[in-house]
Amino acid sequence: MKLTFKQVTPALDEYKKIKQLYLTAFPDDERAPFPLLMLKSYRKNADFYGIYIDGLWVGMVYVVSRGDVSYIFYLAIAKEHRGKGFGSTLIKALLRRYEGQRLFLALEQLDGSAPNYEERLRRRHFYEKNGLHDLNCHIREGNVVFDTMGTAPIAPEEYNALMREYLGFFLRGLAGMESCQ
Repeated sequence: MKLTFKQVTPALDEYKKIKQLYLTAFPDDERAPFPLLMLKSYRKNADFYGIYIDGLWVGMVYVVSRGDVSYIFYLAIAKEHRGKGFGSTLIKALLRRYEGQRLFLALEQLDGSAPNYEERLRRRHFYEKNGLHDLNCHIREGNVVFDTMGTAPIAPEEYNALMREYLGFFLRGLAGMESCQ
């Protein structure tokens, strides 16, 4: 499978599909405003890509970087393309593309009482299978607390500096790494 990254711009043929995927793949309380993502993606520290495998659009990824730290802020495979190995292909491509970076992401906490507990467990196993491990840190974004997984430890001050640089004055208590064990 040949994976291609294409920068998301309004001129991209799949722009509307990418926006729709973003709006449906992530709950309201886990989403930044799409216009803000687009605006920030034109800066050098943010990459917003449509993902194509063998020329077929299959998903999107949004990565924010600072120094040697890269945060997979959003990653989604279109519903009709899930379960076909495209997500694993994407993770492996990201590990190559951001080689030398400490790559990490946030995911829903494993809460046995959550209605989507099985989905959360499958997602965690997917990332483990693809080379990420539990970082034992928690991130608060808005009112949601997430677990973290990645390739190497990230200190709270590194995450906080990354988000301050990315969000600037928008940050003001919206995001922070709260604890690492």
